[in-house]
Amino acid sequence: MLYKFLCSAAVLAALVAPALAQSPSAALLPGANAAGDSVIVEMNKAFKRGDKSRLTQLLPQARGHALEPWAAYWELKARLGEASPQEVQDFLARYAGSYQEDRLRNDWLLLLGQRRDWTSFAAEHPNYRMNDDREVRCYALLVEHLKNPTIDARLSDEVRKNWYAQSGTDDGCTAAAERLVGSKNLTPLDVWQKARLALEANRPNSASNAVAIVAPEALGMVAELNSSPIRFLSGKYLALRTLRKEIITLALVKLAVSDSEGAAFQLDGKWALQLTAEERNWLWGLIGKQTASRMGTQPAGDALQYYARVTKDTDLTDDMLAWKARAALRAGSQPNWQLVLKAINAMSDDGRKDPAWTYWKARALLATAPPDVASAAMPPQRAEALTLLQSMASVRGFYEQLALEELGLKISVPPRPAALTAEEKEAARLNPALNRAAYAIMIGLRSEGVREWNYATNLHQKSGMGERELLAAAQFACDRQIWDRCINTSERTTTVADFEQRFPMPFQGAVVRHSQAISLDPAYVYGLIRQESRFIMDARSGVGASGLMQVMPATARWTAKKIGLNSFTPDQLNDRDTNITIGTAYLKLALDDLGGSMPMAAAAYNAGPGRPRTWRGQIGSPVLDAAIWAENVPFAETRDYVKKVLSNTTSYAAILTGQPQSLKSRLGTVGPRDAAVPEPNKDLP
Repeated sequence: MLYKFLCSAAVLAALVAPALAQSPSAALLPGANAAGDSVIVEMNKAFKRGDKSRLTQLLPQARGHALEPWAAYWELKARLGEASPQEVQDFLARYAGSYQEDRLRNDWLLLLGQRRDWTSFAAEHPNYRMNDDREVRCYALLVEHLKNPTIDARLSDEVRKNWYAQSGTDDGCTAAAERLVGSKNLTPLDVWQKARLALEANRPNSASNAVAIVAPEALGMVAELNSSPIRFLSGKYLALRTLRKEIITLALVKLAVSDSEGAAFQLDGKWALQLTAEERNWLWGLIGKQTASRMGTQPAGDALQYYARVTKDTDLTDDMLAWKARAALRAGSQPNWQLVLKAINAMSDDGRKDPAWTYWKARALLATAPPDVASAAMPPQRAEALTLLQSMASVRGFYEQLALEELGLKISVPPRPAALTAEEKEAARLNPALNRAAYAIMIGLRSEGVREWNYATNLHQKSGMGERELLAAAQFACDRQIWDRCINTSERTTTVADFEQRFPMPFQGAVVRHSQAISLDPAYVYGLIRQESRFIMDARSGVGASGLMQVMPATARWTAKKIGLNSFTPDQLNDRDTNITIGTAYLKLALDDLGGSMPMAAAAYNAGPGRPRTWRGQIGSPVLDAAIWAENVPFAETRDYVKKVLSNTTSYAAILTGQPQSLKSRLGTVGPRDAAVPEPNKDLP
């Protein structure tokens, strides 16, 4: 879908877009070339529907337009499989240095890999700047291995990591894995573990592709177990050979995803003695994970009982260990800190670097440290915890802010970085990729504009732009009210933080007025809008939510009726004030329904109120520190959303009040509803 950015004539007039990377002096204004803009938009539509002839027909009309590189890319990409190498090289030369050049190079490298044209791949790959495509990287590693087919732990580790992370049935990593299995750089167990991960994620084709590497004769059984794991398991009586053990393990993985108790029953009663220790550990870890993710319906202790069957935690994935740590955090009125620490310590180096597990490891170390003794030296365990907290403490995000508070500090607005110089601003203003990205966004090609912007700031040069360049690029976006790029670009700085860029407050009068009118904290509203839409006025979600506050039509109709807005129709959600009126009203109704808990209301706004009502637990469930509750939210999207909304809220409060703030005080605790208190809105959608 095309999103048309609503902006004033003054903003449009401020946008000067170099036409081509090669000629930055050739300037065009969005709207000044309406006919040309229409051609570009039409070509984008033709590209999306795969209309090669229409693209070829329209391309001459796009010559000289500011977005000509996009037009030429769409035309050649659509017929890349038929194009000659010379056509590709001509394109790369004509648009050298642009996003479109490297985007086409990415596509060309994938095609060369699929064709097994390793000579041409090896010649072109050194020119590839983005280096963010896992499949291309796997092809490159395969070429490296073909040149020197020896045992190489570094190469095999990288192939394994990329292959495991791929969500689809890509050719590159599968081909590299197959070759490395043949050369004994990867083991059959590596392949079976990939198949397990794929089945757990409901990607049967990826699982079959993996199994085909080590046991093509078993593909029929894989299809059978994927269709009905319980029927498959019922018909099998022995798992004596390695192949049969792994196939049974796959069937139990498939079953565990939908029926963890059934998988536990099968494993305990029939299969445990026939499987290897590694297979049993993996399955108990998966069953524990599935059980742990049912917060509110199954006690954490049930999951921990399954995890207790694991004899070697390092046989588990980081995801399984993360859910073990989460279950241990909500194990009772107090976390089981020893288990939290054990789970985190078993994670990979990358897993432990996640801010969540850095923070909770520090908390676990502090909680399990021996009592202080009269000594000048700090106990090593306490010293390690403080080192971890100090390494992450900042205003940057949820756990970083919590780490600040653990160290006795509050969240304040950091000093602004030194003002941008005229030269720094001018460099951003003349950057061809930033201009093309802004132009694309202004004429409705938001997806294309965002991709080119991200390339310019993150990938065009190794390690991306420097700190000052990022601040200048962010300001370029802020000045043009392209708020999502303003925020995201500014967030990439690490040594300084410009809160005016990171936490803008467009429409401040409307947001504050509507919030205060219903006793809602404006900082909370801003924190939510920043996460929902990044202040994109006409944002649309994949499920139909719209506007600044991303309100669903059905929710909007219910809320409008509740607040007496009787003349409301869903098309009014595109009106800024109406969107804010309904969005803030719904947020306040959710907040009241959930006892004033900001974390639960944020979860309700993202996932619907029924889920946090369940997640808070039944009568008798423990009351949790809301940071623990948020970390245990079963849906990854909602878990991330709640943390970011609360972190945003705390930062906005620091800006709006000019006073240091506490994230912990906003989090509070989460526990079962007081049965004596009536539900204010049982029908809250």
